[in-house]
Amino acid sequence: MWLKEILVLAALGVASAQDGNDTAPFPSSTYPNATSPDPSTQKGTKSFQTSPPYYPSPWGTGAGDWASAYAKAKAFVTQLTLLEKVNLTTGVGWESERCVGQNGAIPRLGFRSMCMQDSPIGVRDTDFNSVFPAGVNVAATFDRGLAYARGQAMGAEHQGKGSDVQLGPVAGPLGRSPEGGRNWEGFSPDPVLTGILIAQTIQGIQSSGVIACAKHFIGNEQEHFRQAPESAGFGFNLTDSLSSNIDDVTMHELYLWPFADAVRAGVASVMCSYEQVNNSYACQNSHLLNYLLKGELDFQGFVMSDWSAQHSGVGSALAGLDMTMPGDVTFDSNTSYWGSNLTVAVLNGTVPQWRLDDAATRIIAAWYYVGRDSASVPINFDSWTLDTYGYENFIAKESYGLINEHVDVRGEHGNLIRQIGAASTVLLKNTNNALPLTGKEKLTAVFGNDAGDNPDGPNGCSDRGCDNGTLGMAWGSGSANFPYLVTPETAIQNEVVGNNGAFESLTDNFASSQISVLAGRASVAIVLVNADSGEGYIDVDGNIGDRNNLTLWQGGDTLITNVSALCNNTIVVLHTTGPVLLGNYSSNPNITAILWAGVPGEQSGNSIADVLYGRVNPGAKLPFTLAESREDYGTDLLYLPNEGTKAPQVDFTEGVFIDYRALDKAGIAPVYEFGFGLSYTTFNYSNLQVTKANAGAYTPTTGMSPAAPTLGSFDNNTSDYVFPSNMTKVPYYIYPYLNNTSLETSANESDYGLPGFVPAGSQDGSPQPLLAAGGAPGGNPELYDVLYTVTATITNTGSIPGEEVPQLASRKRLSYISLGGPYDPKVVLRNFERLSIQPNTSATFTADITRRDISNWDTVAQNWAISNYAKTVYVGSSSRTLPLSATLS
Repeated sequence: MWLKEILVLAALGVASAQDGNDTAPFPSSTYPNATSPDPSTQKGTKSFQTSPPYYPSPWGTGAGDWASAYAKAKAFVTQLTLLEKVNLTTGVGWESERCVGQNGAIPRLGFRSMCMQDSPIGVRDTDFNSVFPAGVNVAATFDRGLAYARGQAMGAEHQGKGSDVQLGPVAGPLGRSPEGGRNWEGFSPDPVLTGILIAQTIQGIQSSGVIACAKHFIGNEQEHFRQAPESAGFGFNLTDSLSSNIDDVTMHELYLWPFADAVRAGVASVMCSYEQVNNSYACQNSHLLNYLLKGELDFQGFVMSDWSAQHSGVGSALAGLDMTMPGDVTFDSNTSYWGSNLTVAVLNGTVPQWRLDDAATRIIAAWYYVGRDSASVPINFDSWTLDTYGYENFIAKESYGLINEHVDVRGEHGNLIRQIGAASTVLLKNTNNALPLTGKEKLTAVFGNDAGDNPDGPNGCSDRGCDNGTLGMAWGSGSANFPYLVTPETAIQNEVVGNNGAFESLTDNFASSQISVLAGRASVAIVLVNADSGEGYIDVDGNIGDRNNLTLWQGGDTLITNVSALCNNTIVVLHTTGPVLLGNYSSNPNITAILWAGVPGEQSGNSIADVLYGRVNPGAKLPFTLAESREDYGTDLLYLPNEGTKAPQVDFTEGVFIDYRALDKAGIAPVYEFGFGLSYTTFNYSNLQVTKANAGAYTPTTGMSPAAPTLGSFDNNTSDYVFPSNMTKVPYYIYPYLNNTSLETSANESDYGLPGFVPAGSQDGSPQPLLAAGGAPGGNPELYDVLYTVTATITNTGSIPGEEVPQLASRKRLSYISLGGPYDPKVVLRNFERLSIQPNTSATFTADITRRDISNWDTVAQNWAISNYAKTVYVGSSSRTLPLSATLS
């Protein structure tokens, strides 16, 4: 989503916040040695390739546990007029109501406009809300319970503000390239880790009576060129947004995987993304929405567009879009692809009534599914101003009154935020038990801009679009306003002073003389550095959402070098949105400890102090790889258009080989591998046992769907749909009414009525064949049959309590090829569990292996299949430390 305007904070050119920007960008997005050997990937990742069409759009049936919600929704939708159904599906326009997105109301039945509100880390554009740790931090916890608790707390805050739909959580971007600007909003480049945690987050949000919106579906892996108009604002003249060109195997085994988990968890809405996939816009790509999401995954909720991601009216409706946001073609354009144009399309038969009925039913079913009928409260905030009184219709400056009630929805969530911040802090290095500190060190010195306050206040930069002070949150629509921000400088000072110690700090990274003097005196030097990123409508020092490189910002590398040269007990804390290059820090003897603390939210300082001073024994694991060089990751971003003014082509030729899979394939040793993380205690792994379950053979789904239901009826007298003469239009507001009794005149489209406009089969509401890989929300139910159960004994061999995250991976015996096939990764994560273990005691790690876990996607059969290659499961503490193994019979 965009914000209110394009906000340019620095001119294009040298990125002063970062070091090392003196090289030209790599002209492609996959390095030559990183391409997949899989012929399916090589064939299916060509520039200007296209998606196969799939029609008609599958209609919801109430499958899974949706039956009750569908029964209520159908009864409701049957009562609606054509105009009311169109009103449900169309946003009222940017800045026309109080939330970042609202659809039309149905006052006749007491149904108020639904409030769609960012973000995936809290409630955006309001006050007295919490700022939760980012998704990447939740991934580092490897903790299902904390993911659920965070989701539940965020949902409660949205509920308390009157928000109906929380625009999150995020599985796209997955994290194809480490420089990706919004990777931090999601969880991890590993699809299983993301899938498990997005499912827990969704169930937590929806347990609070708020609709979760899984986004951005799909292939939304970079900010550059995601929107042609946005790109023009940065000097790139493009006719269309970029195309992510993805083959069928990679789509299923990597990018679609977590969305399947989201659908199976009951997510009630999905947001389609800005970019094109295989040269068709994601919000009108029938293969993505009709075939994959609504067909194969049997998604029962509604699909909404990202803000201004809709590019057609009839085309997007027939391709499976159910709700357009914010409703206008471009912000405040006073035009819409839907609204009155959707009314025209239904009246002239271009869009069949059943398709509109299905869209409306899906929206109302989602409302009932999460209990909005009993949980809803009035909207009590305004996204466009924090003033108590103002215009309810902000852009039109109409309906003046009380718009912000300043409701405090935080509860005791600060405690949870602090807990997650500490639980997500990864201890990467700890030489000679340098940590934990006691607080009684003779002189504790803290260094770094990242330790202190933003001089303009924690909310001093709109949507956090700057890198001033400590990095508690990154930038873009995925942000929220801080109620406060506890800085590391404050928290560490409180710790030291409370122990009657001496404390000094320097938060100017470039105060070289003062840094040298203080570092030479310090008993322990704590250096805090960061690397920021965000959404592509904001440019921070030349970084247009995406990071230009993987170096530290604000001269962080120079700061670490200067301090560690003079203090032989230097501790480095990294607040970063993703991977960074660590140089020689892992081997530098003067750097005694390194911690990755991510993007931890409002309790940042307290969380890191809890770990530094031993109140919390670190148990987090890296949710990505820290490599030695940028090229080691195999993938990069496309920073310059590669097809002139035409849509940039991003060919995902690496296939499934991203992050640790890429390094494993290339035989490259990482600095710190995926899943790595130390503790203040030690653990031993033993006694691996594998029990085979009595699951039956896999059965492809067969049969036919019911016919598309038609709910209610309407007449074709166009005069009944003209804007009422006794009603006054609110400027910029999107309405469902016609402006003329002539449908052609009302549509005002040059291609009105031209032949070939409607794709073949798109209007067919007769029973349709079910897909073999479908059959229930999340896919064929038998994919989730448990085939094996794995157990292992994990022993705490140290002297203090600790938490360990055993990880289960599958790969072929001896050849180290995941799943046994010649084109598979060497090792893939398949399960995990965070265990709390007392000293000198043991706990049992238990993990199920499902049919899906050991299957590959068969492009010919269009189904999952288990290959005949031998497979072995491994259990260990990281992707490269796997001491236990067993062959699957």
